[in-house]
Amino acid sequence: MKYMKLGSKPDAFQTEGSNIRFVATELATDIVISIGDVKFYLHKFPLLSKSSRLQRLVASGNEEKNDELDISDIPGGHSAFEICAKFCYGMIVTLNAYNVLAARCAAEYLEMFETIDKGNLIYKIDVFLTSSVFRTWKDSIIVLQSTKSLLPWCEDLKVINHCVDSIGSKASIDPSEVEWSYTYNRKKLPSENGLDSHWNGVRKQPMVPNDWWVEDLCELEVDLYKRVIMAIKAKGRTPPVVIGEALRAYAYRRLLGSLEDAVSNGVDCTKRRAALDAIVFLLPTEEGSVSCGFLLKLLKAACLLESGESRRNNLIKRIGAQLDGASVVDLLIPVNTDENSVYNIDLVMAILEEFMSQNSDNGKAKLQDDEEIVEAENVSVTTVSSTSKLVVAKLIDGYLAEIAKDPNLPLPKLMALAEMASSLPRPTHDGLYRAIDMYLKEHPSLSKSEKKKLCGLMDCKQLSQDACMHAVQNERLPLRVVVQVLFFEQVRASVASARSDPSAELPSAVRSLLPRENGNSNGSSRSAATTTTEEECGVPTSSDINSLRSMRLASGGSERSSGSSDTNKNGHDKSGVGKAKGMLMPKKILSKLWSGKTNAGENSSSDTSESPGSVNPEEAKSSQSRITRHSVS
Repeated sequence: MKYMKLGSKPDAFQTEGSNIRFVATELATDIVISIGDVKFYLHKFPLLSKSSRLQRLVASGNEEKNDELDISDIPGGHSAFEICAKFCYGMIVTLNAYNVLAARCAAEYLEMFETIDKGNLIYKIDVFLTSSVFRTWKDSIIVLQSTKSLLPWCEDLKVINHCVDSIGSKASIDPSEVEWSYTYNRKKLPSENGLDSHWNGVRKQPMVPNDWWVEDLCELEVDLYKRVIMAIKAKGRTPPVVIGEALRAYAYRRLLGSLEDAVSNGVDCTKRRAALDAIVFLLPTEEGSVSCGFLLKLLKAACLLESGESRRNNLIKRIGAQLDGASVVDLLIPVNTDENSVYNIDLVMAILEEFMSQNSDNGKAKLQDDEEIVEAENVSVTTVSSTSKLVVAKLIDGYLAEIAKDPNLPLPKLMALAEMASSLPRPTHDGLYRAIDMYLKEHPSLSKSEKKKLCGLMDCKQLSQDACMHAVQNERLPLRVVVQVLFFEQVRASVASARSDPSAELPSAVRSLLPRENGNSNGSSRSAATTTTEEECGVPTSSDINSLRSMRLASGGSERSSGSSDTNKNGHDKSGVGKAKGMLMPKKILSKLWSGKTNAGENSSSDTSESPGSVNPEEAKSSQSRITRHSVS
């Protein structure tokens, strides 16, 4: 902190209650200065020799025979006037970053110019500001903070501009040149503490982090903070990622902290709305400058604060351009309306739609703001990489599983989001299966047709072996879906057998049922469905059964039941031709299925659901005979 002392005579001010009195040592007091409820009893000559305004006021007061002057409108109040009065009497005055601006505005009010007296207070304070305060990092911030109570005086005096320019210049220099103290309470990297991983025994000087100035600026009010960040950006020497980190730190300090509690308790959120608008306006347009998680937190805040539509659209565009960097938790944005649903699914659908449109967008992306339209070349990319699509597909599957736990979530909304993401590549459909299973668990009252529509979202050919094993024991799934899973598991087993025997070749009809190597299937689970009234989630068709027959013939001739005398204990037929490894007859598979459902009880469970209940033996027998009519005997 820099100080400045003016004058040399002892202090003659005394405090009595709420009044401040000046006791003259030689001359009798002949003037009273009133500032609110505080009165100064002074004599005229020292004041009038340095203040043009007081000269005019005293002259007009003499005409009215009034020795009391009211200057309650002086900026800085009685404390600022006290500094000016002490200077007039030649007493010691200590100036620092906390009181210098108030004294400067009060001196301007009293018109203490050089034309009245050489070396007057205005001149001395200006020299102190220029030579000391504006050259000091923290003093410049303190002075800038004090301007709020001194408007419009400090604006007219250009003090705010000087402070902003000083702070912006210091924040923009190379960190290696920083030699002053600053606040940095966050955890530093080892290299920033001088503990490099390649430390060879000689301790290095601690490095100054690139964002060393971030926390100090968080002390500023939003309007001043906005001006400082704009000044830093205008200088063009600070990386966008550092600007993004500064905005993130400011958002947590001024906006995101206890926001939900403030909104729910009806607290006035005017300052928070102003902070949100400023942060969104200041967001760098360069790709990677801010994380997707931070953008989603801003979008959540915009929804809670009911911010303008243009702000939300701006954030949706930015989030859509980097959706692959989000997490499921980030997407769980609550609804703050009277809707029954817990989460704002429409907002996620808008974000996903923006992500999907990146494939077709060309040229520059325009981010619309309330005040202007910002063009950014890097916010939107012309094409989305296949890796990003895989990540987003997994993200949406996880999000579907989370929102499926909402008992009030309508089925059409869940299906609309799932179908929007259906074109994204998925190595497996296990995520979709988990979401479907969770929805069936939380919504047991679904009709048969609704269950079939829901199950039609997944492709049974793209379920992993673990998912298939869980599905065949899942009592919540429609029976036709279980049969379909069994059929494609049979196909998969035959493929494994064919790969173990290089001389064997799969029929083309079987190959057409297999998933492609890139994760997309040649067909879909829906294409294998029957065309009857239950076609939404069908079972293997006649063509599929014929494919299975041809597959069996290719793997070693006709097959018999597990109890046939043509098969020995080791699983080989009399002719010495081995059965396909892992191949199970449909009747054998189904008997295991039903016995598993009957006997497993609480032992059969999944990561997303409770264990299936037991099945009545009579019902199992009836259901089994019904299923085997669709199987190859």
